[in-house]
Amino acid sequence: MFVKEIHSRIKIVLFMIICLFLLIVLKVFYIQVIDYKKLNKFASNLWSRNLPVEASRGLIYDRNGVVLADNLTTTSLVLIPNQIKDKKMVTEKLAAILNVSYDDMYKHVAKKTSIERVHPEGRRLSYEVADQIAELKLDGVYLVKESKRNYPYDTYMSHTLGFVGIDNQGLSGLELMYNDYLTGTYGSIKYFSDAKGNKLDVSEVYEKPQDGVNLTLTINHEIQLSLERELNNAVSKYNPDQAIGLAMDPKTGEILAISSRPNFSPSRYQEYSIEEINRNLPIWSTYEPGSTFKIITLAASLEEKTVNLKDEHFYDGGSIHVENARIKCWKHGGHGEQTFLQVVENSCNPGFVILGQRLGKEKLFQYIRKFGFGTKTGIDLNGEGSGILFNLDRVGPVELATTAFGQGVSVTPIQQVTAVSAAINGGILYKPYIVKSLNEPETNTVIKENKKTKVRRVISEKTSQEVRETLESVVTNGTGRTAFIDGYRVGGKTGTAQKVKDGKYMVGNYTVSFMGFMPANDPEIVVYIAIDNAKGVTQYGGTIAGPIVRNVLLDVIDILDIKKPKGASEKEYNIGDKKYITVPSVIGKTRKEASELLKGLTIRYSGTGDVVTYQSPKAGQRILEDDIVRIMLDE
Repeated sequence: MFVKEIHSRIKIVLFMIICLFLLIVLKVFYIQVIDYKKLNKFASNLWSRNLPVEASRGLIYDRNGVVLADNLTTTSLVLIPNQIKDKKMVTEKLAAILNVSYDDMYKHVAKKTSIERVHPEGRRLSYEVADQIAELKLDGVYLVKESKRNYPYDTYMSHTLGFVGIDNQGLSGLELMYNDYLTGTYGSIKYFSDAKGNKLDVSEVYEKPQDGVNLTLTINHEIQLSLERELNNAVSKYNPDQAIGLAMDPKTGEILAISSRPNFSPSRYQEYSIEEINRNLPIWSTYEPGSTFKIITLAASLEEKTVNLKDEHFYDGGSIHVENARIKCWKHGGHGEQTFLQVVENSCNPGFVILGQRLGKEKLFQYIRKFGFGTKTGIDLNGEGSGILFNLDRVGPVELATTAFGQGVSVTPIQQVTAVSAAINGGILYKPYIVKSLNEPETNTVIKENKKTKVRRVISEKTSQEVRETLESVVTNGTGRTAFIDGYRVGGKTGTAQKVKDGKYMVGNYTVSFMGFMPANDPEIVVYIAIDNAKGVTQYGGTIAGPIVRNVLLDVIDILDIKKPKGASEKEYNIGDKKYITVPSVIGKTRKEASELLKGLTIRYSGTGDVVTYQSPKAGQRILEDDIVRIMLDE
């Protein structure tokens, strides 16, 4: 019995030893085979050091592949303090090259850390400075690649593109909004050292950085250049407090151009105030829109069938009384008897008061909100404003009257352009956007693409057509005549809004604007210009902003290859206006016959003889009445 118990105990002990041995074998197998890479990495990290290699930030392109933001390769200074034997000598040499004090540099050289990045003195070094440091061949002193953000067009679109800080992190604009995509992933140069930090004679390992994702914008570079040029000209000519420009494809909500003044240089952002660099005025600024807002009242009135533009008449005596308020027309003495189409053409405030009264406050404000006012549009840019509307319970007869012609409400430029786009594109409100796609950095293939987003239908296609035709009439016959382009169909509306300060309207201080689009029958672009407090000129939207929009649209004709349509409206001329004349054919005519046919034009003859053999411009072209026609004569 006793022997049996001993044998049982031996078996149990032996079994436990075998199990323990198996566990040890399994653990060794797990460590050597399964967990090898992980443990090897931990071990490697104990005696390896990484010199960071910065990834290139993703590029930003316009819709046609023009680079708007790229990178310049630079170098930065990194120290391994344990490898620096003569800290005093290294400090003196680096301080002299970098033009910093000995004490400041010594703090880096003597720092108790495995790797010390010399910041900010040693960041983004010029080639000359980097070469001087490299020639010293100092132990523990390394130069690593970094990229510096570069904006080829400097102040161009500065608030929208934004800028980056010294560590290449986005701080504003698209650089901030898409920073996680643009940044990329650091790589490294891995070297090996002993416990004291001394570099071992082992090959270095290079881990390639992953560059950031590229952005492709909806911006058209050529249209953007045109807008930038015109805003610069406006600043030079009128010295305004601010100037704003915005262009959109009304059928999609794509932003084609966006800019404002004052602007700044993203490469030198430290030289500007926070207000100058953070206020993207086309999406942030709020102000009373003035008469461009009448487009909304017009669209609502046509949709609700509360007006017949051609058959109904209104007499404008120069003002209209609403309760105890007298609301004046901009034209002293008024416009007299006119159709409601002429009310729109003449931008007659009393006439729009009547349109507002017919709609009533509930219906008018319902349309104002349907067109997107009072809320953010949701554009993919930071810092958007939402504007201010009256609460409906605070809207009395006077507030209803002033709202109908754009006074007493506060809106943003992006809201106005988005709303007008809906009024003329067939009645659909689209969400505006500026990033077209995210693209893989090496092949630039599309990773993610943004497409047009329908918010809602606001008015019918029929009403939208009526709005387009009416606004085309404003340009051919009314206050928007300064935006007229001969042979093309242009629609638009002027705006002149008195500014408010401390609750009171300012004297002689206006925001003047113009909303223009073309072709009027099938719009491809909407352009909005607002000039704040133009100096040395009578402040009207038609006289200041209208010609600026016209200049941009003239460029757009070539950029978008817009053809001359049939049935373009003829301009109604006022006294003193220069008229357009279609050049007749005078080839083969005598000098006397040619003179009769070209009456009203300036003729320049060359050659001898009495028969016309050549003319410039050619027959069929349209020119202003005092332009020159060159004639070649022969026998």
